Amino acid sequence: MTLTLDRVAGPSLEGFDDIIDVRAPAEFAEDHLPGAINLPVLDDAERERVGTIYKQVSPFDARKIGAALVSANVARHIAGALADKPGGWRPLVYCWRGGQRSGSFATILAQIGWRVSRVEGGYKSWRRLVVDRVQNGPIASRVIVLDGNTGSAKTEILNRLATRGHQVIDLEGMANHRGSLFGAMPGGQPSQKMFEGRLAIALESLDPARPVLIEAESSRIGAITVPKAMWQAICAAPRLQMHVPVGARAAFTAHSYDDMVEDPDRVGHILDLLTPLHPAERIETWRGLLQARQWQALSEGLLRDHYDPRYDKHRARHDDGTGHAVSLADLTDLEAATGAVEDALARMPG
Repeated sequence: MTLTLDRVAGPSLEGFDDIIDVRAPAEFAEDHLPGAINLPVLDDAERERVGTIYKQVSPFDARKIGAALVSANVARHIAGALADKPGGWRPLVYCWRGGQRSGSFATILAQIGWRVSRVEGGYKSWRRLVVDRVQNGPIASRVIVLDGNTGSAKTEILNRLATRGHQVIDLEGMANHRGSLFGAMPGGQPSQKMFEGRLAIALESLDPARPVLIEAESSRIGAITVPKAMWQAICAAPRLQMHVPVGARAAFTAHSYDDMVEDPDRVGHILDLLTPLHPAERIETWRGLLQARQWQALSEGLLRDHYDPRYDKHRARHDDGTGHAVSLADLTDLEAATGAVEDALARMPG
């Protein structure tokens, strides 16, 4: 039985006990269907070997060797990961295009007696839906952008608004990056494809009757590019501007970027990258603050002289100055700050 996907996530993928990606581990690591597990019928080296034989020897020899490898790997999965599956187990299997790899696995599973289905067109059919969703839209909900200079705790406040029932898309969370030179997070960033899959699922699950809150971003979050539909929505959306004094933002940044405090050499490397952009005297001042471990003073200098001018220049391209604003004296009580932002959102028209 084959399954034709018409949505990125939803009813068509429900009702299966497991979604099995039979592609090689490197393919799976780059991106995969939501909730899928990886039971490869060819590992990375085997896939490369079969492809080389296909090109350099013959398709027949490649299929023969590939069949032997696939059979051995499927047998290993049946005796291992699938050993405890009962007779009523219902798996959904896919590969790259829904062809030989998933077909071979599905045939063997069906012969055992399991009610197996395959994704028509494989991963490529799902990826096509993702691309259409994130590039062409539309975004079903009205978008409101939470704006504010670096260190304004926008991400933390958005997360708290989500726990209060607001509809939120956390782009930085999906990208696993805080959106600045200092923004790298443990574990690194997902692939562009995986980010787009996460975003497509979030967009598809929106309630059109409610607005969705999104943090102001540039067109790139670390190495990730914000897809066209989302970027256009951010540029066109009404904004709630958070005004927070630079000292308060510096205190919050020094506290929240604790991974930087624990790795001064990493901070020093980033200061090296900033050298062409600032006077030598300013760079040396920052280096002195780093050497003295004066984190809040360093944060304030970076915010005031590096991030704020660039953020203001970026904002001027997308904000006509007519949006709403909320002023926060400090960020020591994020629940109170979230409440103030929530009150300001309630006063916005629409």
